Amino acid sequence: MKFLKKIFYGLVVLIMLICAGILVLAFSPDMTKTLSETLYGEKGILAGVGKESPQGEESGADAVMTDPQDNSYRVADGVLASDSTAGYVAPIRSALELPQEVSNKSGYQPVTGTGEELGEEQAAALDTQLGIGETGDGLYFDPEFYPYYHMLNDKMQHLYRQIYANAMAMTQSFAPVEQVNTAQLKNVFEAVYNDHPELFWLDTGYSCKYRPDGTCVEITLSYNRTAQKLDQAKAEFASAAQAILNGAASRNSDREKEVYVHDALIDKASYSFSSAMNQSAYSALVNGDTVCAGYARAFQYLMQQAGIPCYYCTGYSGENHAWNIIKIGNEYYNVDVTWDDTDPSTYDYFNQSDAQFLRTHVRTGLSVYLPPCGSAAAENTAYEPIGNTVAGITLNPNPQQPLTWTPKENKDEKHSGDFVSGGDVYSLDRAGLTADAVQSSLKDYYANCLKQMVDRGSGQQSFSNVVPKSVLAEIEKAYGTGDYEKGYVNEGLKKLKRDYFAIQIQVQDIGGNYYRLYHNIYTW
Repeated sequence: MKFLKKIFYGLVVLIMLICAGILVLAFSPDMTKTLSETLYGEKGILAGVGKESPQGEESGADAVMTDPQDNSYRVADGVLASDSTAGYVAPIRSALELPQEVSNKSGYQPVTGTGEELGEEQAAALDTQLGIGETGDGLYFDPEFYPYYHMLNDKMQHLYRQIYANAMAMTQSFAPVEQVNTAQLKNVFEAVYNDHPELFWLDTGYSCKYRPDGTCVEITLSYNRTAQKLDQAKAEFASAAQAILNGAASRNSDREKEVYVHDALIDKASYSFSSAMNQSAYSALVNGDTVCAGYARAFQYLMQQAGIPCYYCTGYSGENHAWNIIKIGNEYYNVDVTWDDTDPSTYDYFNQSDAQFLRTHVRTGLSVYLPPCGSAAAENTAYEPIGNTVAGITLNPNPQQPLTWTPKENKDEKHSGDFVSGGDVYSLDRAGLTADAVQSSLKDYYANCLKQMVDRGSGQQSFSNVVPKSVLAEIEKAYGTGDYEKGYVNEGLKKLKRDYFAIQIQVQDIGGNYYRLYHNIYTW
């Protein structure tokens, strides 16, 4: 009996302690957050417990696109202008091969927003109390230098101008000038942040208060410690930047100026994951230590000041990563100053095409809408397939100029059984094919892709097929216009009961005017 009493009293004490703990946490949000991060945060003791991997994915370091929210094409509805198209197709992450010497040089922090849901009465009261601050009306942003602004539709551009103007004025909280939901706000804030490295005092985080339907009623910007003495910080920043720009000004061409700034920035800054304010250009130019985001934003700012269009590009390279896209002449190129800052420094990641960056860099967010990169010569590089994994994107999804295909030696030599069409000699024997192995029309190609896509199931899958040169031209056009989605992808998603996809394609010349297309497709 005494034993039962002890158990009873013990349970009563335990229940009282649990109730007390709940009350403490309820009245202490900070403690709740700390406890949550300790248990379930990225390094928490229960991290990952209760979470299921999306269907078709493997767990561990080699998982493919483990977070669908990070997929390249996820932009909220009602954000983009009608003519915003992604000329860039992101590689599948599992295909990346990261060089050991630079694989840990990242540190980019994506734009993040926190929110607080208000009741309708609270939201209505806030509407009457809060002003809109600066409107940004009358501001002009050159499309050559501010591409993210021009990705947005008119309403989102209006909000962009307001956020920019309030950041310049150091306003902390204001009501949005346009109706916007939380998902749209994230994209617009990202556009402002990516376009303007001169806003070095603006943090990557912001917060908003919103109605139950998700409509924002208050936007709150966050500033780093340079905001406390902003005039002094601006003077230091301008002085450090000008010292490099003075040297670049004596160079004759845009490319020579680019090389000078690239080298000067490497001399000026060192990579340090623990550097202060490391998402800002200030950390690289004034403090002299930074991470990839700081290098990229400093390079962007310096090239902008030199009159050369240069963009901040965000993505994934084993971890979240940032680099630049620059316009030299009429061509766009990738530049990763962070990865060139080795001992000794290199130009391994300087003025590279998307094809050359294929194995190491994946754009994400709005950056997929930046221009495709690379000269025609670089894009026509012959890639070899690795097993059944796509090795390169050589089928341009949004061609600025038609692709050319380099024939194999003696490929046009006439043989018995060959035929000529449109001046091209077609030889099944030379390609090592039989007629039933070829999709001889665009309709046949779509049907074959649909069957293989559905047969293989969701997740990451690969398949290939063969088409003649005449059909290849139609396929290139279909991927440029987006008609391929209606041709087979939409029906495939419907049959697989999936909503989203990412795809990359490599084309291999197999001779006889026939081409094998390797598809790497990911659906979820």
